[in-house]
Formats: sequence, structure tokens, C-alpha cells
Amino acid sequence: MKNLITTSLLILFLTISCKETNHTDPTGSQEVVYEVVFRESLAGEYKKTKTGDHDFECYYTYTDRGRGPEYTEKITVNDRNYITAQSIKGVNYRKVPVNEVFSISGTTASWENPKGKDQGEIKGDALYFRYDGSPAIYEILAQQLLTSETGKVRLFPEGEAELVKKMALTLENGTELDLLMIKGLDMVPTYLWMKGDQLVCSIAGNLHVVQEAYKSMRSEMKKMQDSVEDAYLIEISEKLSHGFNKAVIRNVNVFGVDGTLLMNQDVFVDGETIQAIQATGKNAIPENAEVIDGTGKTLMPGMFDMHTHNGKFRGILHVAGGVTSVRDMANNKQLYQLRDQFEANEIIGPHIVTFCGIIDGPGPYANQRNVVETLEEGLAEIQDYKDLGYQQIKLYSSIKPEWVTPLTEKAHALGMRVSGHIPAFMTASQAINQGYNEIQHMNMLFLNFLSDTIDTRTPLRFTMVAKHGLDLDFESEEYLEFIDLLKAKDILIDPTMGVFENMIVATKGEPSPTYSEIMGRLPIISQRQFYAGGLPKTEETTPIYRKSYDNMIAAVYDLYKKDVKIVPGTDGIPGFLYHRELELYVKSGIPANEVLQLATIKSAEITGVSESYGSIEAGKKADLILVDGNPVANIGDIRRVEWTMKGSNLFYAKELYNAMGINHFK
Repeated sequence: MKNLITTSLLILFLTISCKETNHTDPTGSQEVVYEVVFRESLAGEYKKTKTGDHDFECYYTYTDRGRGPEYTEKITVNDRNYITAQSIKGVNYRKVPVNEVFSISGTTASWENPKGKDQGEIKGDALYFRYDGSPAIYEILAQQLLTSETGKVRLFPEGEAELVKKMALTLENGTELDLLMIKGLDMVPTYLWMKGDQLVCSIAGNLHVVQEAYKSMRSEMKKMQDSVEDAYLIEISEKLSHGFNKAVIRNVNVFGVDGTLLMNQDVFVDGETIQAIQATGKNAIPENAEVIDGTGKTLMPGMFDMHTHNGKFRGILHVAGGVTSVRDMANNKQLYQLRDQFEANEIIGPHIVTFCGIIDGPGPYANQRNVVETLEEGLAEIQDYKDLGYQQIKLYSSIKPEWVTPLTEKAHALGMRVSGHIPAFMTASQAINQGYNEIQHMNMLFLNFLSDTIDTRTPLRFTMVAKHGLDLDFESEEYLEFIDLLKAKDILIDPTMGVFENMIVATKGEPSPTYSEIMGRLPIISQRQFYAGGLPKTEETTPIYRKSYDNMIAAVYDLYKKDVKIVPGTDGIPGFLYHRELELYVKSGIPANEVLQLATIKSAEITGVSESYGSIEAGKKADLILVDGNPVANIGDIRRVEWTMKGSNLFYAKELYNAMGINHFK
């Protein structure tokens, strides 16, 4: 069936030559207006105005719970449609000021962007790709690719984009459009809908930019693009899943359930099950077994990312990074469809072991995933999630404080846990006393000691902690009483320290410490976002923010040593951010072997799947990863995953990363 689906989709979306394109005016009129839709709500606009034969002005903005970019952009292109001058002013997604400029004089290009000032030689055959700005660059890139003899365009000062497919599609009303699939920009393919050489629509996850004349067709375009994306991922799974019946990992060091290494072992796997762990050479190798040399390497159980928001493209990155099980901490109600695709290996991805439904209240900062207007609607949503099989409810920042008790009582009556952000104008202590079982994000704990008058629906939930987090005293009576409350109520803490490092510590123009170790492996857009600097900072606030973050890291260790349960989760880029999360826990003072236990058996116990997953023991499922190194001695080695075993398949990390335009570790 899977082969039939793939073949049918490939026939339907047959690629035609990149050279065949109808050249039209790049704007079609003096001004073209687009809607910006975020999570299916109108969130902003994009306007593109032609101001001269080769000149354009663009305005782009959208909002997301008090965040979101706003750019004014000017572009000049030459007769070959390469950018010769560009200026971008405004603020990025986190409201950090942006002032980027690029210009060419003769064969010398000069630029200033978040990475700094620089110049270099340009020969007129490369396209400058900005750091922050409007979708205009994607339209220009598409035009370049459509006329390229090779289907590729060199980017300046580095990088290359490739037109993988150009698919001629017809909508139900007869409108004929081209869907371009482009690789080389980001960790997932870029998809652009074109009419001739004019951008009609860009659909990237929850963010859609659609020309007003085509907005009624956006949903249909999304369904068609979803099918194309599925076909691509099915093809990757068929190509990169290496099935086996029996396997033996020889002479490997095994990470034990007690956190120690069992040296020089042979691990026997039969199908999906671990059959035996024996000293090397003690038992004969079965005939027809896949034999893998593990000498000098570490065999670990597949890890658990305890805070994810899953999408079909994210699954590959989880598996490549050694994460085989995840908790989904808020998603759409169709998540079971993705779970089934992951489990059947139709699309490569982890086990989704926890389903958490999200509920938010009304207001300008509401999370668009699931907003209720009344308490009664919220109670009905909890029942709906329970009927779908969800185990947990996540309350968000715009929930009215007076709703918390009845919502948690309803969830508990149905046998569901309650977690989330602390609603605005409440403290963590109040939320716990009204029924919370778990708190997401370390900043929500620190806000407990500031004020219940802070509107935490806004970015104040970040900036107040960044400014005042250094003042939290772990010996104060208020703090110790809070710790007693956490322990008495058996509250689970999901700190997500990596996202806060990138937000609070990262400095504009410098590589983010969260990603500096792996940035060079990533495509151009992924690299560039890590120079943005997180929250806006000044010379005065930068050292304060660093001290506050250091205190947040110290709190991780303090919680751990006081026996408050914590779990490693990311809420960000799969795999890569998880590795950093584990590093940060070690940095806090937790021994590496205990951090790795948190990542494996402890998380398996918390999610109720420890009978099958979380440790390397005979009879358990063979969710395994081979690490080229010893993460017990050096937690940084956890990035060096060679392969992941899941569901009688081997997935080689290098192959998975290369499929996503990412280089493997050296």
C-alpha cells in the first residue's frame, strides 16, 4: 500500500524541466498584498510595491502572542535579477532591532547584518540571502531557480539552493499553479507556490503567506502540499530504513539501568526485542544476523524528549539524534494520525508516548491552537481530549485564574494530569494548590517569586526573569517553602533550559552558545537564526541576563538535589537542542550518568512505558542508539550518535542528516 501511495503521488506530481517557465512581470502590478496566517488565524500582512524598473519596497509583519517581526525592506536588482542593493529595518520575531544593509560596487559587495560588517568579491552570479526580512527573497530565488540551467543558485556569501521539483498542479477551480520544492536553505525543504514567476503562496508549517487574490484557495493548496510532503517523507523512509531480523552489537560498552557502564558486551537483538546481553565472545553469533562492531563505543537506550511539539518533518531529527520516545506537549487533535505514521515507519519518527491537549482562554495573546471563550467550553474540551485518548491537559497563559480549579478538577476526575504555563496574574504556588501536577519552563518557577500582577501572557514572562532572576535566594524562607510544596504535591518540573540559554544568554552578532557546536553543520537559514541574539539586550542588561541565567541553571541542580522531579525536554529543534539540554544539566552539577538516567529509564517510568523502554535489558524493546564515544565521561559525546535502532530498523544518523541538508559530526 505504501509503495502504491508513493508511486501514485510521484506520477501525480511529475517533475518538469526547470528551464520551462513563463516570464511575467515580477509584481504583476504596482502593489501586491498578501495575508499572513499563523495557526489558521489572520496574523499580519505582507505588501510588495514596485517603485522602479528594478526597485521594490516591502512591508512584512505578523503577531504571535506578543511576539512577531516587523520589517520595512528596500531591494534593487540588476538586469539578471540579482540583488545589488538591499536594506532591511525593523524588529525580528523577538523584537530585537534589525538594520541590515547590502550593496555592490563593481565586483565588491559590502554588507552589515547580525553577524557584523564584512565585504567580499562578487562576480554577479550569486544571490545575497538576507538574515531577517520579508518573503521577497524567496520570490527572487524562485525566479532565479526557474531560469537556471542547472536548477541551482549560488547564494552569497555562502551556500547553494537547489530546485528539486517543479510540480504543475491544477486547483479545483481550474487555477494552474507550480509548486516548487527547494533544498539548501533550511533543515526542511522550502515549498513555494508560483504563478509564472510570481509568488502566490508560501506554506511553512503553521506560517502561511498567501496573495489576497488566492486566499480562498489556501486550504486546498495546503492539502496538496501536505500530500507532496508526505510522498517525500515516505520515499525517505523507504530508502533509509535498514530492516533486519536479527542483530548483534559486538564488544560494546552498555549503559546500564543503574547508570554505570558494563564493558565489552555482546547485545543480541531478535526483531524488535533485546534477546540477551553477554560478555563478548561468550555466545556464538546466530547465522544471518546483522553484526555491528561496537568496540570503544557506548550502547544506550533510546532517549526521551519530554517536551516536544511534533510535526512530520521533525521525526527524522529526533531519530537521528537518538530520541526514540517523546511527550507531545500541545498539538492539533489529529496527532494520532502522525503517531500511526511513525509507528508504522511510513514516516520516520519516535514513539509519541504522551498526548497532552492544550486549552487557552480568550485574549490578544492567546495560543491559537485551542482557545475557549467560556469555562463551559473548556470543560467540554477536556472531555473531548479524554475521548480522543489524551492523558494530559496543558493550560496556557490566557486561562482566567478562576477557571483553573474547575478545569483541573474535571481533568483529575477523568484520570488526566494537568500541566502548563502559569496563567497570567497567578503564581506557580497558586496554580499548584489549585490542581497543577506539573509546570512547564523554568521561568514559570522564577516568576513565582516576583509578582502575581505580571501579565505573563506577554514577553514579560521572559524579560522579568532575565532582569530579576539573579536575585532568587535558594536559602530564603519563601523559596524553601516553595520546594516543600513541590515535594508535598509531587510536582514534576520540565525546565527547558536550552531555549532560555538561546533567549537570555545569546548575544546579537555572536554564535548562540546553545548551537555553536553544531551551527557549521546546518543549512544557511538555520545557521543565521542563531546570530539573532534572543531577547533584546544592552551593554547594561547583558551581564545581568547572564547572571540570571546562571541562577536558573543553579536552580536545576538545586531542584535535583532536593529530590524534586525534573525531566529533560526541549520545546525546540529536535535532537540538537536535546543534546544541549543534557549538557546544561551536567553544567548545573548533576553527574552525567544521572542525567543520562533522566533521559532514559526515569523518563520511561514517568511516562509509564518502562516495562518496554528506557533500559537495555533482555525482553525489552530494542530501542537502542550507538554513540561514538563515552557520554558518561563526556556528556558532549551524546551528539555523536552513529545509528538508532527502532522497530527492527537501523537508521544511520549520517544518512538521515544528509536527507535534511545537515552534515554529520566529524
